Amino acid sequence: MIRKDKSLSKLEIISHGFFSRIGGVSKGVYHSLNCGLGSKDDKNHVIENRRRAMLCLGLPITSLRTVYQIHSDLVLTIDGDRKSSDFKKADALVTATSGIALGVLTADCAPVLLADPFKGVIGASHSGWRGAYKGVISSTVEAMVNLKAKKENIIAVIGPCISQASYEVDAIFLEKFEKQNSINRKFFIPGRRGHFHFDLKGYTASRLKETGVTKINALNIDSYEDDNFFSYRKARHKNESDYGRNISVIALNQTT
Repeated sequence: MIRKDKSLSKLEIISHGFFSRIGGVSKGVYHSLNCGLGSKDDKNHVIENRRRAMLCLGLPITSLRTVYQIHSDLVLTIDGDRKSSDFKKADALVTATSGIALGVLTADCAPVLLADPFKGVIGASHSGWRGAYKGVISSTVEAMVNLKAKKENIIAVIGPCISQASYEVDAIFLEKFEKQNSINRKFFIPGRRGHFHFDLKGYTASRLKETGVTKINALNIDSYEDDNFFSYRKARHKNESDYGRNISVIALNQTT
């Protein structure tokens, strides 16, 4: 199962997709389209799942670039080098090279796909609360600008992630964000005593706006509530041994 954004779908130069957990070969807690090499799943299954995801976009698996995600603000710029980037530590990728697909892995964190269709520059960002707090969104946009993208041209789409209703945090978490900026209080609503609910999607959108990006869309999918998607928090609540990762991909198509 693949979900797409209408704005990105209109662009002939771009292929993209936010993939669910449906349609793969993995078993057990990884059922079935687990694309996370960092999981304890059979690596052959993960590679086959990635191949299937890329096939849905009409692209070879050799075009896919992902990174070793560490909840940072680090961005990797991809050129035409065919070497694997899977073990390079970062939480976002950008490229201006056609024929390259950028992928990020999530399981409640927010995947953000970005494109400047006029300059032919794309980006993909893994926006968990830590990365978003540290500035991974601004780092991604600046890396795109370094490749000649224009902020006013960039379309950004926030994919399936945990919703505010499902994301309970404690008072210490809230205080951390209030210290960063008092306006961040608006991304929290009260929950049970001493707890709050955090709006990761809204916070991610606000970080995008801070960079000067104004064309921002979001898919209304809660990765915790929707059983079609992997969820780290749900896996923890069910005491499962591990969890799968959803992949979100954006590619700059070859031009003829």
